[in-house]
Amino acid sequence: MKISTFKRVFTAYTTIGITFGIWFRPIITGMLFLILRIVVGLGRFADQIFFPRAFTSKLENPIMIVGNPRSGTTFLHRYLVRNEIGVGSELWQMLYPSILLQKMLRPVLPFLEKISPARHHSTVAHKTSLQSVETDDVALFFRYLDGFFLYGFILSWAEENLFSWVDPQERNTSERDYKWLESIWLRNQYLAVSDRTIGKLFSLSANLPQFLEQFPESKILYIIRDPLSVIPSGLSLVTGVLDKRFNFWNLPEEKRNHFIKRLYHGLVQLLLRFHSDWTNGKIDKSRVMIVPFDRMMTDFDHLMSEIIEFIDHPLSDSLKKDILETAEKQRNFKSEHKYDLEKFGLSKQQIIKDCTPIYDTFLNSK
Repeated sequence: MKISTFKRVFTAYTTIGITFGIWFRPIITGMLFLILRIVVGLGRFADQIFFPRAFTSKLENPIMIVGNPRSGTTFLHRYLVRNEIGVGSELWQMLYPSILLQKMLRPVLPFLEKISPARHHSTVAHKTSLQSVETDDVALFFRYLDGFFLYGFILSWAEENLFSWVDPQERNTSERDYKWLESIWLRNQYLAVSDRTIGKLFSLSANLPQFLEQFPESKILYIIRDPLSVIPSGLSLVTGVLDKRFNFWNLPEEKRNHFIKRLYHGLVQLLLRFHSDWTNGKIDKSRVMIVPFDRMMTDFDHLMSEIIEFIDHPLSDSLKKDILETAEKQRNFKSEHKYDLEKFGLSKQQIIKDCTPIYDTFLNSK
């Protein structure tokens, strides 16, 4: 299945217009992104001339954090990057993926922060800013207007079920996506003077075997959280962003339910696709560590010792001290993010039924 850029743009535009009655503003946004694409293209061309050393090395031993949104991936991602185990992509680096542009723009980041799209996305569930380390799925959305971000925030509203557009079993864009992401990661490593990338891609849940084939030295940390928590929390995250931008909870109930049903399907599929590849022998399990969310909260120190060993990183005294301090904070952490199943028209029985394989393999197997 091939979906042209024009078709994605046109479908996104008409979907936003029909759903929210907004027709002019997306045109302005589209024009700004077109200008951004041109500027970024020129900047990346200049990178090849002025910073050739950035492209002489290959991506070695990358660490990828995978898991459904709201499973603890952001916390672990930012923790590893903060402790300099590797370098992660900040939001502004994915908007301006050029060494030259980033060197020019860094002094004006405080101003850019005030007009950035991040101001619509920072919620109780997920704090973010231009300089926050973020999921690399964002980079694919900015570059191609494609991927699970497009589905989660826009295509789920469409009258027609368009999940197949982002389903790697129906339309596999992995080769294109990995090439773009690798170009960003190499630039990040060059700027940070680091030799290791720590990425976060929740979309890999649907197609991890191909990533492992493309990057044979990679290590994967797959975080698993009880679907009864992670699914409504994920729905709350997305609807919270949409509520800030489009007053989601004031929309007609029929529209809300249509969107929630589609998004719920996508979140469940991410879990089931990884489970299928895991149980059918398509994943090299020696390169994947299953990280239970509950252990991140109650047993962080011992869990991190296992993670550090798995990713082949030395455990320094300073890192050991930070792990112990963080473990204490994790045990006492109380989330301010509140959500409930009924708000989304879901029941405990439905989620357990739809996610039975997840419980049987990862949560109830011990």
